[in-house]
Amino acid sequence: MATPTKKAHKLVGQKAPLRLRDIWAIRVRLEIANKDRDLALFNLAIDSKLRACDLTKLRVRDIAHGDYVSTRAIVMQQKTQRPVQFEITAQTRASVEAWILAARRRNDDFLFPSRVRHSAHISTRQYARIVKA
Repeated sequence: MATPTKKAHKLVGQKAPLRLRDIWAIRVRLEIANKDRDLALFNLAIDSKLRACDLTKLRVRDIAHGDYVSTRAIVMQQKTQRPVQFEITAQTRASVEAWILAARRRNDDFLFPSRVRHSAHISTRQYARIVKA
């Protein structure tokens, strides 16, 4: 008689949204670890609700004017070709401003640059690794 095989139970479909206390816990950990880029990326992802492909391709000029990060931004989505407007909270503005200064980003630069020479911005795969970590 054959023994039943165990199958790996894989969750399919949309993941449950983060709870408010989880969001705050992640923010605190990133602040304590002094991970300016990851904190700015996380905060912008929460505020904008943009897809990874759109978030990684943001330029400084999309959300900031000089050293000042705007309270609102409009970004054209790659998938739908529709503009998305979102508010940028004070906490996100502070983290993004800190990242722009620390990384010496200019107006035409990608907000989250790649360290790989053949790519100007981080890839969605790299973004997924950052989120997972």
